Amino acid sequence: MVSLQFNKQHTCGGMLIRRDFVLTSAHCVDACGLSGKKRLEAVLGAHNISQKEQSQQRIQVKKWIKHPSYQECQNNWSFDIMLLKLKTKAKITKAVNLIALPEENDNIPANQKCSIAGWGMTVPDKHRASNVLKEVTLKLQFSFECKNIWKDYFDSKRMICSVSDGKRAFCQGDSGSPLICDNKPQGMAAYTASGNCANRKFPEVYVKIGYFISWIKKVISSR
Repeated sequence: MVSLQFNKQHTCGGMLIRRDFVLTSAHCVDACGLSGKKRLEAVLGAHNISQKEQSQQRIQVKKWIKHPSYQECQNNWSFDIMLLKLKTKAKITKAVNLIALPEENDNIPANQKCSIAGWGMTVPDKHRASNVLKEVTLKLQFSFECKNIWKDYFDSKRMICSVSDGKRAFCQGDSGSPLICDNKPQGMAAYTASGNCANRKFPEVYVKIGYFISWIKKVISSR
C-alpha cells in the first residue's frame, strides 16, 4: 500500500508494482484539482501517516504517466489509470513489498468478497484523511446492475463494482487503492456516491486492472 502525498498531505492510495513504479488513479493529479506546482511523494510501509514510523519510506515521484485515453477533468473514469515513476527504488522490507498484478482480463465473478484498504475519509466531506490505514470487505456486484444505476459513467469492459452494506465502503482519499480478490489486485478505487460513500443505492466503482495489463507492461519495460 502506498500513500500518495502532495506537500505531505495524503491525496490518494496506490500500489507498488515494481521497486520504482506505483500504480494509481489518473484523476489523482488532474490539473483541475491542483493549484500551482506541488511536490508529489509516495510513502511506503506506513500504518499511521501522521507519524514518522521507522517502517516508512518517503520517495519523490519523478514522473507520472497517464493512460493516453484518459480525459483530464471530464468525470470519465473508464481509463482512470496512471503509473508513477519513482526517483529512487524502494527497499524491500517486512513493511514494503511488491504486489503481483492479475492476469490479463481475469474473470472476476460477482458476489465474491474482496477487500480494500486505504487512508480515505471516514466521514465524507470533512476533507480529512484517516491517519491510520483501514480495511473493509465488500461484495462484488453484477456489472449489469452497476450499468443500470451509473449509466454512461460505468463501462463494463474496463470497470467492476461492489455494493455497500450501508456501513462500510471506500471513500474520498481511497482513489487508486487496490481491491484485493483472492490475493490479487483486481480493481482500483475510482469513484463512489458523493456525500455518502456507503450509500446502498450506488455501487462503488473500480477500474479493472486486468484490462490494462499490456499497457502497464509496455510502459514499465520502456523505462
